[in-house]
Amino acid sequence: MATTSETTREYVAKHRFARITARKARLIADEIRGKGVNEALELLQFAPQRAAPMYLKVLRSAVANAAQEGDVNVNRLRITDARADDGPLLQGRMRWRAGPQGRAMPFRRTTSHLVVRVREEEAAEGSRRQPRKKAGGASKAARKEG
Repeated sequence: MATTSETTREYVAKHRFARITARKARLIADEIRGKGVNEALELLQFAPQRAAPMYLKVLRSAVANAAQEGDVNVNRLRITDARADDGPLLQGRMRWRAGPQGRAMPFRRTTSHLVVRVREEEAAEGSRRQPRKKAGGASKAARKEG
């Protein structure tokens, strides 16, 4: 069983009581979950959905929270969790709209809680760049001998 000497921390940012339904926000949350931060920022910048700018602000806040610690490389951050949970109704009650034949039709103004968690990826041991060998087969010394 492998043990790591240092534990990786998660950095969280939340937008509570966002004025959007959780169902619509989950479409964007599913898109960015598991992606690298730079890739997700680019995706959110050009996404046409209404939840995209909200998640963009939350993601930037999570990256800023991670950057507060000096030893975190923000380019290696990855989104581990992106959620949209149901929030309370606006002003805590149902609303009413006029319906046909003098009736009243209820509707809900819903809110949601947007949560983004980021974690720094572990650097793989063999991921350091090795110097490239020149193409062309054998070295100079081997060519002189042969």
